[in-house]
Amino acid sequence: MAFDPEAVREFERSSWNRSAAGYEASFAPATTPFIPALLDAVGIASGDRVLDVCCGSGRTASAATLRGAAVNGLDFSRAMVEVARSEHASVTFDEGDAEAMSYPDATFDAVVCNFGMHHVPRPIVALREAYRVLRTGGRCAFTVWTTGAENVGLALVSDAIERHGDRNLTTAPPTGPDRVRSVEECVSALREAGFGQVRAGTESQSWRLANGRALFDALRTGTARSSARIGAQPASVLPAIIADVEKHAASYRDTEGIAVPMVAILAFGVKDRREALP
Repeated sequence: MAFDPEAVREFERSSWNRSAAGYEASFAPATTPFIPALLDAVGIASGDRVLDVCCGSGRTASAATLRGAAVNGLDFSRAMVEVARSEHASVTFDEGDAEAMSYPDATFDAVVCNFGMHHVPRPIVALREAYRVLRTGGRCAFTVWTTGAENVGLALVSDAIERHGDRNLTTAPPTGPDRVRSVEECVSALREAGFGQVRAGTESQSWRLANGRALFDALRTGTARSSARIGAQPASVLPAIIADVEKHAASYRDTEGIAVPMVAILAFGVKDRREALP
């Protein structure tokens, strides 16, 4: 099947509309620990105008307001925007597409995106839009998940599917040529979008859950592509997959449940003043 950006967009939008109601209790605790580092990267100061792209349930946008920023959150999932508005009244949330924003040029001092850039059909297009809406000297930072074994929270389910199911089965459409799944790809995408002072590295945090079954359920109900892979597995193999996740997650048990390592790439760039020179 060939890459179709509109098919990806519709898949992602419908997936997040479906998972929005339960997202706060399912996968949001996995992404939240990375918010401070993301906001630190762009150096938010009191009075800054900040855009949170792919804002989801609004936790990143809300955290930016606590640092004194005036924040807009943007998401193409209407259901997610409704959740964000209900949870964070101090933030303005807008329904819209990261690849075609309605904001005027040079509106914001900083643009952030916490685990959304790998869900847009064309990340470079979204980063060019981020560049456009930033003022000269504005900062952009985003996080995406790493895909290796070090990202235990995701690998536990992926490996279980590999052992007992078929990891190639999925209901998700294929992604396009723009990829932000490695440090090198993130750096390249930012540079291609026009950013200067580009850098990227990894950040590690722990995701706390009751047990391995809770981890499996969070990925099944609170994600897009992981959910699509789980949902495509034959019902007959799901008990073995769940048992496998529970068995291997037990290695991360402590007195409060399990704490599984999650690893993200944090990428950063600046709308360099040199770009504005004739």
